[in-house]
Amino acid sequence: MMVMDGVHLEVNRSRIDAIVEEFMAKVALITGGNKGIGFEVARQLGRAGFTVLLGARDASRGAVAADKLRGEGADVRFVVADLNRAPESGAALAKRIGEEFGHLDVLVNNAGMGDPADGHASVATIDALRHTFETNFFGAVAFTQELLPLLRAAEGARIVNVSSALGSLAINGDASSPFYHVKSLAYNASKAALNMFTVDLAYDLRETKVKVNSACPGFTATDMTNHNAPQTVEEGAIAIVRLAQLPDDGPTGCFIHKDGTYPW
Repeated sequence: MMVMDGVHLEVNRSRIDAIVEEFMAKVALITGGNKGIGFEVARQLGRAGFTVLLGARDASRGAVAADKLRGEGADVRFVVADLNRAPESGAALAKRIGEEFGHLDVLVNNAGMGDPADGHASVATIDALRHTFETNFFGAVAFTQELLPLLRAAEGARIVNVSSALGSLAINGDASSPFYHVKSLAYNASKAALNMFTVDLAYDLRETKVKVNSACPGFTATDMTNHNAPQTVEEGAIAIVRLAQLPDDGPTGCFIHKDGTYPW
């Protein structure tokens, strides 16, 4: 109990401690976190002690995924993160995170998609290009911009843009590369654009402690690959989780996979 101007006020010490703990927590937001690589990243960051905001468009699937990780002992909370409504959804989420935590330590721009009408440059439809860019590029940029004040407010935030080897111009042009014949214009171009966002944003934040990098998960068994790929989701999450926890002397403005660095 405390006295203020002659009035006795009951102090809920446990409530005060809980509020302080919230604002001291390391907070990570993963978009597209309800399945696949995003879900595994949420799991691993939760195990590392982060409060994880598991972002998804579908509320029921997102809630189920968050419940599963909470059952494993992690502090994971579902949040709506709809990249197809990026400015509005991002602004609403930024408001919520600001009110609850006051900062954001890690943003993993993982949500992505492919379009069935995608294909080689001579046949990929314009609608497929627009649809793919809306999520893979425009959505990621808009979300990040809305969350930047919270990232700047953290002690030293990390932004991880989940890209792909298919977004590398050098790899796409290398006839000896195993990916040389994988020409899906909309998807590849959207990831190349996301890589440019990484480079430009790292430049903008070069005088801060915020680090921005692209991660290549590798060819991983997920819904997008029809689960027909050599890597597990655990392997696909390695580079992303590593970049989310970079030390202060870690790189920024780079394109990294679990075994090293990729060319742009």
